[in-house]
Amino acid sequence: MATQSISSQDAVDVDAIRQIVSKNFSTSVEHLKNLARIPSVAWDSFDPIHVRRSAEAVAELAKELGFDDVRIATAPKSDGAEGSPAVLARKPAAPGKPTILLYAHHDVQPPGDRELWDSEPFEPEQRGDRLYGRGAADDKAGVMAHWSAIRALEESTPDHGLGITLFIEGEEEAGSPSFRNFLETHREDLAADVIVVADSANWSVGTPSLTTSLRGMLGAEFEIRALDHAVHSGMFGGPILDAPILAARLVASLHDADGNVAVAGLEQRDTATVEYDEEQFRSDSSVVDGYRLAGSGKITDRLWNRPAISLIGLDVVSVANSANALIPQVRGKLSVRLAPGQDPVAAGEALRTHIEDLDLRGAEVRFTVTEAGSAYLQDAEHDAAARLMNESLQDAWGTDPVNTGIGGSIPFIADLKELYPSAHILITGVEDPDSRAHSANESLHLPEFEKAITAEALLLARLAAGGLGASSPE
Repeated sequence: MATQSISSQDAVDVDAIRQIVSKNFSTSVEHLKNLARIPSVAWDSFDPIHVRRSAEAVAELAKELGFDDVRIATAPKSDGAEGSPAVLARKPAAPGKPTILLYAHHDVQPPGDRELWDSEPFEPEQRGDRLYGRGAADDKAGVMAHWSAIRALEESTPDHGLGITLFIEGEEEAGSPSFRNFLETHREDLAADVIVVADSANWSVGTPSLTTSLRGMLGAEFEIRALDHAVHSGMFGGPILDAPILAARLVASLHDADGNVAVAGLEQRDTATVEYDEEQFRSDSSVVDGYRLAGSGKITDRLWNRPAISLIGLDVVSVANSANALIPQVRGKLSVRLAPGQDPVAAGEALRTHIEDLDLRGAEVRFTVTEAGSAYLQDAEHDAAARLMNESLQDAWGTDPVNTGIGGSIPFIADLKELYPSAHILITGVEDPDSRAHSANESLHLPEFEKAITAEALLLARLAAGGLGASSPE
């Protein structure tokens, strides 16, 4: 694919696009509310009919934009079961024009404990500048950012000729188990010069960002068995450390006294150029007063360029059901984030070696890697599409954007890079540090949402105007 430097002559009418987005914004928000009312959780323990309803609603929105080729499609997971429905909509490019693939996902996280929400999770409620509800930010706002940007492009430049493909996934929050098979099945339909993944966050309210690095990830489980069955804690306690005590030792071994990850073989980098004010981080992360942050070095490096290990699940007797007995077995789940450049297979083996080498007094220990995903690192300075995106962000916000890393992971980015090696990948988002994605009281900052739509519409217009030069996807 041929690329060229961005012309200094900007053929895009920024003010006109901004006005179109503003004029249509109330409609965009209403569509977002309608999508957010659908409890489209793609986990096996939830009714799949809602994910289907959500896909159908997204498909109707695509048809409203004039897409003729609109499909609700699935692909098999690795175990052979059918994946959740995704929406695929296409408008072919005019000769000499590039094609852009716009990705988001219409499935959402489970709502969790209703008592932690200030309003109904699936009844979006606007309070001040924020719209609250599950999926209001992650990632139905991403879906609507794409929809609204396309609408603005169509109104401002009806004969733009840009090829546009919408790919709205239906199982991202469940780990995208059929994503690779979906790509393989629809490889030709999804080919593009530029891929925009709208599933990230901005640096802060008022400061946009382009995500240029993502940590990789591992999911792992361990089991510890110390006894064949529970025994009386008074009769046998003392000579025996039961499974929860041994699990505590295992978990404590994963970090040193300062909170740095202590697993040999997990790589780290110290390359962050952006500072994250500690007081702002403490506020954004909601740590309690007096809590001492873990690790050393820049907070941004700790978030973006170093590994992190969290214990996210532990099967053990609840306090309400506890008895005076030694507990024979414990099962735990670890979430591991990996520095860019870390091989996830090697990381899994490093964690396995660390756990299997622990002295847990001869208890039976089993360790299993349940999922793995590669990190992502982009050279935004030398990527033509990234420069176009940063220019569009600057125009939409009226302030300089920052290129940031994200502590989270989007493992399928590696699949996109492998199958479409010549495509430019841009990771954008509509969230901010207080969006609380995956948590109770998830919300979207509406003025920022409007700016995100404007930025994407400007990007589309600049691509249509020849920002990348003539190209054809491989």
